[in-house]
Amino acid sequence: MFDQEEKGFFDAFKPKTAFIIGLITGLLALCTLGFFILLSKEIKGGSLTVKNNNQPSANTNINGNNVVQPDANSGQPVNITITNSDHILGNKNAQVKLVEYSDFQCPFCGAFQSTVQQVLKDYGNKIALVYRHFPLDSLHPNARPAAEASECVFEQKGDEGFFKFSDSLYANQDKLGTDYYKQLAQGMSLIMNKFNDCVSSGKYKQKVEDQYQSGLTYGVNGTPGNFVNGVSVKGAVPLSNLKQIIDSALNKS
Repeated sequence: MFDQEEKGFFDAFKPKTAFIIGLITGLLALCTLGFFILLSKEIKGGSLTVKNNNQPSANTNINGNNVVQPDANSGQPVNITITNSDHILGNKNAQVKLVEYSDFQCPFCGAFQSTVQQVLKDYGNKIALVYRHFPLDSLHPNARPAAEASECVFEQKGDEGFFKFSDSLYANQDKLGTDYYKQLAQGMSLIMNKFNDCVSSGKYKQKVEDQYQSGLTYGVNGTPGNFVNGVSVKGAVPLSNLKQIIDSALNKS
């Protein structure tokens, strides 16, 4: 009974029908393989990359400040102006500024937050985090709405509230959406009608876009896109690597 050879799937069809089914199956397999090859090219070195054919010009006005696009091959630090609209965690007068262009739905950005928290703890008043939005719309449709909602939290609770809200978004990326933002806002005792009006009106749409465009201007093409005193650090680098870069910046300051 158990010596019987199992019949193959295609044996049940006529030769012509089996050939057509086999051809279609082969084409579908090739398309699937091609998709994953393209996707792998978009995910590099612990960061998600974005392609943009509408790069801003070399001199772009961001919040009233002229910034200059760096030479991608120069390896030289860029001069990033910190403004009053930036979100800063840590000592605002720190020797080292870690500017992070990030996306609330990006898994690499979420994983990188523990590294950021650790360097803030280890270096104390010597370092500060400057957070800027860089939503990758084509990959993360919830990133931009989350960024705008975070600005509405900042409006009522300042940087302390902003970073508390941000931590929750990173820790619960699978929950991103309007209902979750409202749930967090209620838990933080925000004035809800004011928060809801702020979110629905798109009040901070331009601020998020300005920060995204400034990132492009500085050469950011993926998240997290970081700068340590103007030195580009791409991707969610390991803690040891980030510390080496910070130590080098401290020695130069």
